[in-house]
Amino acid sequence: MPKLLITICARGGSKGVPKKNIKTIDDKPLIAYTIEQAKVFAHKHGADIGFSTDSMEILEVAKQFDIITDYVRSHQLASDTAGKLDAIKDLLLYEEKQHNCKYDYIIDIDATSPLRTQMDMEAALVQLESDPSALNIFSVSLADRNPYFNMVEQKSNGYFNTVKSNNDYLSRQAAPLVFQLNASIYVYRRSYFDGSNRTAISNNSLIYEMPHQCFDVDDEIDFLFLEYLIKNNLLDFDL
Repeated sequence: MPKLLITICARGGSKGVPKKNIKTIDDKPLIAYTIEQAKVFAHKHGADIGFSTDSMEILEVAKQFDIITDYVRSHQLASDTAGKLDAIKDLLLYEEKQHNCKYDYIIDIDATSPLRTQMDMEAALVQLESDPSALNIFSVSLADRNPYFNMVEQKSNGYFNTVKSNNDYLSRQAAPLVFQLNASIYVYRRSYFDGSNRTAISNNSLIYEMPHQCFDVDDEIDFLFLEYLIKNNLLDFDL
Protein backbone atom coordinates (compact mmCIF):
# COMPACT_ATOMS: atom_id res chain seq x y z
CA MET A 1 0.00 0.00 0.00
CA PRO A 2 1.46 3.41 -0.95
CA LYS A 3 2.30 5.85 1.81
CA LEU A 4 -0.07 8.82 1.60
CA LEU A 5 0.02 12.32 3.05
CA ILE A 6 -3.14 14.41 2.94
CA THR A 7 -2.42 18.12 3.16
CA ILE A 8 -4.83 20.89 4.11
CA CYS A 9 -3.55 24.42 3.65
CA ALA A 10 -5.56 27.28 5.15
CA ARG A 11 -4.03 30.75 4.99
CA GLY A 12 -5.41 33.36 7.35
CA GLY A 13 -5.26 36.41 5.09
CA SER A 14 -8.34 35.92 2.89
CA LYS A 15 -9.29 39.09 1.01
CA GLY A 16 -12.44 38.07 -0.92
CA VAL A 17 -14.24 36.67 2.13
CA PRO A 18 -12.58 37.67 5.44
CA LYS A 19 -11.87 34.64 7.65
CA LYS A 20 -13.62 32.42 5.10
CA ASN A 21 -11.87 29.24 6.23
CA ILE A 22 -13.56 29.41 9.63
CA LYS A 23 -16.77 31.16 8.59
CA THR A 24 -19.71 28.90 9.39
CA ILE A 25 -22.05 27.19 6.96
CA ASP A 26 -24.95 25.30 8.52
CA ASP A 27 -23.37 25.71 11.98
CA LYS A 28 -20.04 24.26 10.88
CA PRO A 29 -16.82 26.12 9.97
CA LEU A 30 -16.04 25.87 6.26
CA ILE A 31 -12.72 24.18 6.95
CA ALA A 32 -14.43 21.44 8.99
CA TYR A 33 -15.99 19.93 5.87
CA THR A 34 -12.55 19.30 4.41
CA ILE A 35 -11.05 18.10 7.70
CA GLU A 36 -13.83 15.54 8.10
CA GLN A 37 -13.34 14.29 4.53
CA ALA A 38 -9.59 13.99 5.14
CA LYS A 39 -10.13 11.98 8.32
CA VAL A 40 -12.40 9.46 6.60
CA PHE A 41 -9.96 8.98 3.72
CA ALA A 42 -6.96 8.79 6.06
CA HIS A 43 -8.64 6.13 8.20
CA LYS A 44 -9.33 3.94 5.16
CA HIS A 45 -5.84 4.28 3.63
CA GLY A 46 -3.65 4.59 6.73
CA ALA A 47 -2.69 8.08 5.57
CA ASP A 48 -1.29 10.94 7.62
CA ILE A 49 -2.86 14.41 7.65
CA GLY A 50 -0.68 17.51 7.49
CA PHE A 51 -2.17 20.90 8.33
CA SER A 52 -0.68 24.24 7.31
CA THR A 53 -1.80 27.65 8.48
CA ASP A 54 -0.25 30.91 9.61
CA SER A 55 -3.31 31.76 11.72
CA MET A 56 -3.60 30.81 15.38
CA GLU A 57 -7.35 31.37 15.10
CA ILE A 58 -7.64 28.79 12.30
CA LEU A 59 -5.40 26.43 14.24
CA GLU A 60 -7.67 26.65 17.27
CA VAL A 61 -10.73 25.85 15.12
CA ALA A 62 -8.89 22.88 13.56
CA LYS A 63 -8.13 21.54 17.04
CA GLN A 64 -11.86 21.31 17.67
CA PHE A 65 -11.93 18.73 14.88
CA ASP A 66 -8.94 16.73 16.18
CA ILE A 67 -6.22 18.35 14.06
CA ILE A 68 -3.27 18.74 16.44
CA THR A 69 0.04 20.01 15.06
CA ASP A 70 3.04 22.09 16.06
CA TYR A 71 3.58 23.19 12.46
CA VAL A 72 2.97 26.89 11.72
CA ARG A 73 3.40 28.25 8.23
CA SER A 74 6.00 31.00 7.93
CA HIS A 75 5.01 34.56 7.05
CA GLN A 76 6.98 34.23 3.82
CA LEU A 77 4.95 31.23 2.70
CA ALA A 78 1.68 32.91 3.76
CA SER A 79 2.05 36.10 1.74
CA ASP A 80 -0.23 37.06 -1.17
CA THR A 81 2.60 36.36 -3.62
CA ALA A 82 3.71 33.00 -2.22
CA GLY A 83 2.97 29.93 -4.31
CA LYS A 84 0.89 27.17 -2.76
CA LEU A 85 3.22 24.48 -4.04
CA ASP A 86 6.04 25.93 -1.92
CA ALA A 87 3.75 25.83 1.12
CA ILE A 88 2.84 22.19 0.45
CA LYS A 89 6.50 21.23 0.02
CA ASP A 90 7.47 22.87 3.32
CA LEU A 91 4.68 20.97 5.08
CA LEU A 92 5.64 17.74 3.31
CA LEU A 93 9.25 17.97 4.48
CA TYR A 94 8.09 18.68 8.03
CA GLU A 95 5.74 15.67 8.07
CA GLU A 96 8.37 13.36 6.59
CA LYS A 97 10.77 14.39 9.33
CA GLN A 98 8.10 13.96 12.02
CA HIS A 99 7.11 10.49 10.80
CA ASN A 100 10.58 9.42 9.66
CA CYS A 101 9.31 8.35 6.25
CA LYS A 102 9.05 9.36 2.64
CA TYR A 103 5.57 9.56 1.17
CA ASP A 104 4.61 8.13 -2.21
CA TYR A 105 1.70 10.48 -2.90
CA ILE A 106 0.58 13.82 -1.55
CA ILE A 107 -3.16 14.53 -1.73
CA ASP A 108 -3.90 18.21 -1.26
CA ILE A 109 -7.54 19.10 -0.61
CA ASP A 110 -8.49 22.75 -0.44
CA ALA A 111 -10.67 24.00 2.41
CA THR A 112 -12.32 26.58 0.15
CA SER A 113 -13.54 23.96 -2.34
CA PRO A 114 -15.23 21.27 -0.22
CA LEU A 115 -17.70 19.88 -2.80
CA ARG A 116 -15.87 16.58 -3.16
CA THR A 117 -16.67 13.00 -2.26
CA GLN A 118 -14.61 10.06 -1.06
CA MET A 119 -15.21 8.54 -4.49
CA ASP A 120 -13.69 11.64 -6.13
CA MET A 121 -10.55 11.32 -4.03
CA GLU A 122 -10.31 7.59 -4.68
CA ALA A 123 -10.80 8.00 -8.44
CA ALA A 124 -8.22 10.75 -8.76
CA LEU A 125 -5.61 8.70 -6.90
CA VAL A 126 -6.30 5.56 -8.94
CA GLN A 127 -6.13 7.52 -12.20
CA LEU A 128 -2.71 8.90 -11.30
CA GLU A 129 -1.43 5.51 -10.11
CA SER A 130 -2.54 3.98 -13.42
CA ASP A 131 -0.33 6.28 -15.52
CA PRO A 132 3.37 5.85 -14.60
CA SER A 133 4.37 8.81 -16.79
CA ALA A 134 1.99 11.24 -15.10
CA LEU A 135 3.37 13.37 -12.26
CA ASN A 136 0.13 14.72 -10.85
CA ILE A 137 -3.58 15.10 -11.31
CA PHE A 138 -6.00 17.89 -10.39
CA SER A 139 -9.77 18.15 -10.31
CA VAL A 140 -11.60 20.22 -12.90
CA SER A 141 -15.07 21.15 -14.00
CA LEU A 142 -16.30 21.91 -17.49
CA ALA A 143 -15.51 25.59 -18.10
CA ASP A 144 -18.30 28.17 -18.16
CA ARG A 145 -16.51 30.11 -20.89
CA ASN A 146 -14.55 28.84 -23.88
CA PRO A 147 -11.35 30.54 -25.16
CA TYR A 148 -12.13 29.30 -28.67
CA PHE A 149 -15.52 30.99 -28.70
CA ASN A 150 -16.51 33.51 -26.01
CA MET A 151 -13.36 34.55 -24.14
CA VAL A 152 -11.45 37.51 -25.56
CA GLU A 153 -8.12 39.22 -24.94
CA GLN A 154 -6.27 42.23 -26.31
CA LYS A 155 -3.95 41.38 -29.18
CA SER A 156 -0.69 43.05 -30.19
CA ASN A 157 -2.53 45.43 -32.54
CA GLY A 158 -4.57 46.82 -29.65
CA TYR A 159 -7.85 45.22 -30.74
CA PHE A 160 -9.66 42.32 -29.10
CA ASN A 161 -10.24 38.82 -30.37
CA THR A 162 -10.91 35.39 -28.94
CA VAL A 163 -8.08 34.00 -26.81
CA LYS A 164 -7.68 31.14 -29.31
CA SER A 165 -8.07 33.43 -32.30
CA ASN A 166 -6.61 31.12 -34.96
CA ASN A 167 -9.79 29.08 -34.99
CA ASP A 168 -13.16 29.76 -36.54
CA TYR A 169 -15.83 28.11 -34.42
CA LEU A 170 -19.36 29.38 -34.96
CA SER A 171 -20.83 27.87 -31.79
CA ARG A 172 -19.57 26.87 -28.39
CA GLN A 173 -20.80 23.33 -29.02
CA ALA A 174 -18.45 23.08 -32.01
CA ALA A 175 -15.42 24.33 -30.08
CA PRO A 176 -13.04 21.94 -28.29
CA LEU A 177 -13.92 21.11 -24.70
CA VAL A 178 -12.02 23.13 -22.11
CA PHE A 179 -11.96 22.78 -18.34
CA GLN A 180 -11.40 25.01 -15.34
CA LEU A 181 -9.61 24.03 -12.17
CA ASN A 182 -12.05 23.88 -9.26
CA ALA A 183 -9.26 23.79 -6.64
CA SER A 184 -10.74 20.82 -4.79
CA ILE A 185 -8.31 17.90 -5.25
CA TYR A 186 -4.65 17.77 -6.24
CA VAL A 187 -2.69 14.52 -6.12
CA TYR A 188 1.09 14.57 -6.61
CA ARG A 189 3.73 11.90 -6.88
CA ARG A 190 6.47 12.59 -4.33
CA SER A 191 8.92 13.25 -7.18
CA TYR A 192 6.89 16.31 -8.18
CA PHE A 193 8.46 18.17 -5.27
CA ASP A 194 12.00 17.19 -6.20
CA GLY A 195 11.85 18.97 -9.56
CA SER A 196 11.54 22.58 -10.66
CA ASN A 197 7.74 22.70 -10.71
CA ARG A 198 6.32 25.89 -9.17
CA THR A 199 2.61 25.37 -9.92
CA ALA A 200 0.15 22.49 -10.05
CA ILE A 201 0.34 22.30 -13.85
CA SER A 202 3.21 20.50 -15.57
CA ASN A 203 3.89 18.83 -18.90
CA ASN A 204 2.84 15.52 -17.34
CA SER A 205 -0.41 16.46 -15.60
CA LEU A 206 -3.74 14.65 -15.73
CA ILE A 207 -7.20 15.98 -14.98
CA TYR A 208 -10.00 14.42 -12.99
CA GLU A 209 -13.33 15.80 -14.17
CA MET A 210 -15.81 16.11 -11.33
CA PRO A 211 -19.10 14.35 -12.20
CA HIS A 212 -21.01 16.86 -10.08
CA GLN A 213 -21.00 20.53 -9.19
CA CYS A 214 -17.80 21.82 -7.61
CA PHE A 215 -16.34 25.31 -7.28
CA ASP A 216 -13.89 27.32 -5.24
CA VAL A 217 -15.11 29.95 -2.76
CA ASP A 218 -13.30 33.07 -3.90
CA ASP A 219 -15.70 35.88 -3.04
CA GLU A 220 -18.84 36.61 -1.02
CA ILE A 221 -21.20 35.49 -3.82
CA ASP A 222 -19.46 32.09 -3.97
CA PHE A 223 -19.81 31.71 -0.21
CA LEU A 224 -23.49 32.62 -0.23
CA PHE A 225 -24.15 30.19 -3.10
CA LEU A 226 -22.35 27.36 -1.32
CA GLU A 227 -24.26 28.13 1.87
CA TYR A 228 -27.54 28.07 -0.06
CA LEU A 229 -26.77 24.67 -1.60
CA ILE A 230 -25.75 23.07 1.68
CA LYS A 231 -28.45 24.51 3.93
CA ASN A 232 -31.21 23.63 1.46
CA ASN A 233 -29.92 20.11 0.72
CA LEU A 234 -29.56 20.87 -2.99
CA LEU A 235 -26.39 18.85 -3.59
CA ASP A 236 -26.83 15.63 -5.54
CA PHE A 237 -24.31 13.81 -3.34
CA ASP A 238 -23.50 13.50 0.38
CA LEU A 239 -20.98 16.06 1.54
